[in-house]
Amino acid sequence: MENNKPALLVLAAGMGSRYGSLKQMDAFGPNGESIIDYSIYDAIEAGFGKVVFVVREYFLEEFKAMFDARFGHKIELCYVTQELNTLPDGLVYNQERQKPWGTAHAVYVAYEAIQEPFAVINADDFYGRDSYKVLYNFLTTDESPNYCVVSYYLENTLSEHGTVNRGVCTADAEGNLLHVVECTKIEKDAQTGVISYPDAEGKKN
Repeated sequence: MENNKPALLVLAAGMGSRYGSLKQMDAFGPNGESIIDYSIYDAIEAGFGKVVFVVREYFLEEFKAMFDARFGHKIELCYVTQELNTLPDGLVYNQERQKPWGTAHAVYVAYEAIQEPFAVINADDFYGRDSYKVLYNFLTTDESPNYCVVSYYLENTLSEHGTVNRGVCTADAEGNLLHVVECTKIEKDAQTGVISYPDAEGKKN
């Protein structure tokens, strides 16, 4: 397989504590597809040449068997585990912690598996095919900056079935990211169309 194509780093080590199970592997498509299936398919169509999964050790073999069978003949697949004691030099592991560390740590544990330009996605989010095309074009253009974020209009990411949490991005006139604010309980009023969420004091914005 070609090694000069961008890689897709899939963060799939979450425990699904709120969801109640490993939603990374849950099937919901007409032929038993998971969200990851759609993500990998779209990435292959966009031109990506490798997928690196970050998972937990306790479900590695089950996870690997599933996706090797589905995509092992179509794209290079790699698996790394995110364990609590895999830390950079100088950091001390807290023996009482049970949940995985956050996104930065998940990306860190994959550093030995990735030598090419890469994109990072969450295993349980659907991004749409165009997002992978945008990422591929960015990662294969020599004049591009070192990093980017693909963002969406907030209104297009809301749900009719309840509130959502989103990282709301603010950019300048040239499209440069200024900051990201984590906002929770975002909803759209069905009658007025107004999008709102509570601030730290519980007041609606």
